[in-house]
Parts: sequence; C-alpha cells; structure tokens
Amino acid sequence: MLFNSFEFLIFLPIVFLLYWFVFRGRRWQNLLVVIASYVFYGWWDWRFLFLIALTSLFSFVSGLLIEHYEGRRRWQQAVSAVNIVLNLGILGVFKYYNFFVENLDTLFGTLGYHLDWVTMEIILPVGISFYTFQALSYSIDVYQRKLPATHDPVEFFAYISFFPQLVAGPIERATNLLPQFQRQRQFDYAKAVDGCRQMLWGFLKKLVIADNCAVVVNEYWNQYAELPGITLFLLGVLFTFQIYCDFSGYSDIAIGCARLFGFNLMRNFNFPYFSRSIPEFWRRWHISLTTWFRDYIYFPLGGSRCDKWKIIRNVYIVWGISGLWHGANWTFVCWGLFHATLLAIYNILGINTKYKNIVACDRYLPTIKEALQMAFTFFLAVIGWIIFRAENMTQATEYLTRMFGTIVSGGMPAIGSNSGLVVISTPLAWGIAMLMVEWLQRTKQHTLQFPAMRLFNYRFARWTVYYLILLIIAQYAGETQTFIYFQF
Repeated sequence: MLFNSFEFLIFLPIVFLLYWFVFRGRRWQNLLVVIASYVFYGWWDWRFLFLIALTSLFSFVSGLLIEHYEGRRRWQQAVSAVNIVLNLGILGVFKYYNFFVENLDTLFGTLGYHLDWVTMEIILPVGISFYTFQALSYSIDVYQRKLPATHDPVEFFAYISFFPQLVAGPIERATNLLPQFQRQRQFDYAKAVDGCRQMLWGFLKKLVIADNCAVVVNEYWNQYAELPGITLFLLGVLFTFQIYCDFSGYSDIAIGCARLFGFNLMRNFNFPYFSRSIPEFWRRWHISLTTWFRDYIYFPLGGSRCDKWKIIRNVYIVWGISGLWHGANWTFVCWGLFHATLLAIYNILGINTKYKNIVACDRYLPTIKEALQMAFTFFLAVIGWIIFRAENMTQATEYLTRMFGTIVSGGMPAIGSNSGLVVISTPLAWGIAMLMVEWLQRTKQHTLQFPAMRLFNYRFARWTVYYLILLIIAQYAGETQTFIYFQF
C-alpha cells in the first residue's frame, strides 16, 4: 500500500480510531499493529507475508536461544551466526541471485567456460533490505547484551513489521523501538498534531517536487546523447532533488505517522544538502542506514581506531557493501566506491570532516567559505546521483563524459530550443523553493515546526500555512510515482 494512495487515506484513520478507542490495552494495540501492518504490506502481494514472517520468526527464536545459552559464548556465537546466514540467505536469493549468476557466467565465459546455471523470474519483495537489517540488528544487539531478549512474539512481530517505516525505513534499532512496544502508550495531542505537520511536509515534497521531477527525468534521461552538457547537469540536479524529496518525504510521512500512534522513530534526514563536506553529508543522509553500517560493520573492522590505510580499507569495504545493499547493479556498487574514494581523499588530506554544528546557525546567510563548501559538496552529490540513476555503467560513463565535454567546449543551448531547459525549469524552481524554506528551518527537527514567532501563536496563521500547502498539493501534484526506495 502506498502512502500516496487513496487506500492509505482510508486505511490510516480506521487503524487510528481502532488503536486509540477500541484496542486500548498495550497487548491489544500491539496485536492491532501486527494485523494492520500485515494488511498494509500484503496489499502489494500477499505471498510476501511469508518472507517477513519467516525473518521475524528466525530472529525472535535466535534471541531466545542466545538468552538460553547465556554463559556459553560459543553456542551464542553459533546461534547468532545461523540467524545472520538465514536472513542474509533469504535476502541474497531474492535480491542478488540473478545478479551473481549472470556475472559469474560472464566471468567464466571470458575464460572459455559456460555455466549451465539458469536465472529465475524472481519478484523482489518490497522493502526486504530494510526489514532484514532491522531484524539482524535485534539478534546482534541481544548477542552483544545491549538489550534482553523479548519473550512476547506479538510485540516482536510488531517491531519488525510496524507499517509506517516497514518498506523504506527508517531502519529502527531494537534498543529504540522495541521498548516502546513494551510499555503502555497514552494519546498525546501535541505529538499527534506535530506528526500531522511532518506528514504534510512529506506529502508536499513527494507529490509536488519528487513526482514532477520524476516526470522530466524519466522523459529526458535516455536522450542524454542528444542533449547539451548544461541540460544534462540540470537533469542531474533534478534527480538530486527527486531522490531527496522522494526518500526524505517518505521518512517524514513515516515518522509523522508513527507519532500519531505514540511512537518516536529516529531521524533519517537532517537537511543533507546544506552539508559542507561529503563526510558531513553522510552524517545527514539516510542516517538510519549509515549508522547501521557504522555500528555493525565499520566498528567491528576497527573503525577509525587503526592506522590511516586501514581506515581507508574499512571505508571501501563499508561503501562497497552499501552500494550493493541498494541493488543488484554495478552502478550502485560504483556509486558506493565513488563516495568511498571521496571520503578517503578527505581523510588523506586531513580536511575538517567533523562538522557537528548547523551551518550558519546564528545567521540568516552562510559565509562565502561555507557557501562554496556547500556548493562543492552539492556538486559532488549530483555526480554521485547520476551514477546511481544510470541503468548501467556504460550509460553512466557516456552521460558524464558528454556532460563535462559539452560544458567545457562551451556548448550553451538557446532557451526554447530542444535542449529541454524550458521543461526542466518548473520542477527546478520547486526544488529551489523547497531548499529555501528548509534553509530557514534548518535548526528544527522538521520543516513545519513553527518558529518561535508571535504570529504563529495564532491558530489562523498556522491553518493558513496548512491550507496553502494543501492547495499547492491539489494544484501542482505530479503524476503518481512509486517511492524510489521501495525497490531496495
């Protein structure tokens, strides 16, 4: 079920009313969450429910066994390893089987051998990478004694399948979300209202900006051989806006929706396009995934507590895996290695990568240095997203070669020619307007947290903003597009 669908507009209020006015006890509410989440997820294909149930069962039982073998570390290691292998095995078959078979066949073909392995028509279950990582984090945290194993299957199944963040995150940790299922929840009007505000901004980013950008990007992307370099660059900027508004829009809707039911999900985006370096960018983009890789792969490899070359090795390993996590395509792997290379360069040059403060937090405008840093970081992100969006590495290479080649040669098209600039201009303007609003609100947890101005103490002023956003959505929403990260 899509957030931006008519079915969800019916589904959400029904579940909300049942949750707060019928299923009042904690256990009954948890059971409702499981039922509602399985309806939500099974709306695409009911057969996918067996996979998420199997993943949940493996991880739930592994937690109990790890607790049972307390004091016998080797047995606990074996249980944890078996659970990891089983869950990654399911993920590997459904997401990577054909990719590895095709590439092994190509590799052996260059050596004169032909493999008789066949590819299969496998449907990729929606969000399988997200709930698999969420399940793995639970068993690993239990093994590392960060939390006790739960004995309640309902609350655990609710934790894995919680519908607001099920198919595209945030990838929650058991240490944060599971305890919230273990305690009684009371309706908080202020929290619910704030959640609705965050959802509203998420819908604006998705329906008006991301979907309108998608129409133009999808129409012109495969015509890259006929377009001038400046158009190709602006097309890359459009996709940069599209993927941010699409994914962060989903996260805003998910986090806001969870607040309606009394849950606090972790922040997944922190205005990443205002970053002053690539390392800062990755502390602000898809935070739940980058911290997952940091805690469960990067730190166990030694993290930053070893010499510089081992740090760089660790970075390449993590980002190679991160690229592959995004999909079974070499473009994703190369996108990951591209960012690993940028991070390595920052590390080697000793450039300040530890910005933790908000840029220009006490000023309306950044300094010239900050503006140049943000512009350069945004440019590097655009290059990375072009690789990410390409269908294959041949297309990515040709796209970037033509883009830089025609820009350097001075091929500036005239407005009104078949350059695509006129079509690009409207969604580009929406994206820029969105960034301007988010710049003003960059110190907030989300964009529609109203500033401490006397004007917004009046209900009329707040509702004027709400109605204006609803009017913009009704008037300018693009063609309905599925969320990009559903494919991961």
